[in-house]
Amino acid sequence: MSEEPRVAPQARPAGEPMPVPVDESHILATYANFCRVTGTPEELIVDFGLNKQVAGTTPETIQLTQRIIVNFFTAKRLAYALHMAVQRYEQAFGVLETDVQRRVIHQQATKA
Repeated sequence: MSEEPRVAPQARPAGEPMPVPVDESHILATYANFCRVTGTPEELIVDFGLNKQVAGTTPETIQLTQRIIVNFFTAKRLAYALHMAVQRYEQAFGVLETDVQRRVIHQQATKA
């Protein structure tokens, strides 16, 4: 019996990650401007939803529409990937101020 020839894997530079094939044919995109993080000792649970409230209006229930459950190893990799994405954004466009009060004060100061 003859063996099929083995193909040697292509050489990759040290430290270069192996690409992971993904199938995006069934992906659904959802917008969220609210998230809640809870968890257990084994898993992290992140719920996403849409906060339709405008500042100063009466509180309205936020409808949660998506839940992602990951283990803490995946959560750490996700946190790193998100950190890197925000860092690249801020390098290109400037620092993102997440405190609304500081953002308003900064905008007023730049207009004066």
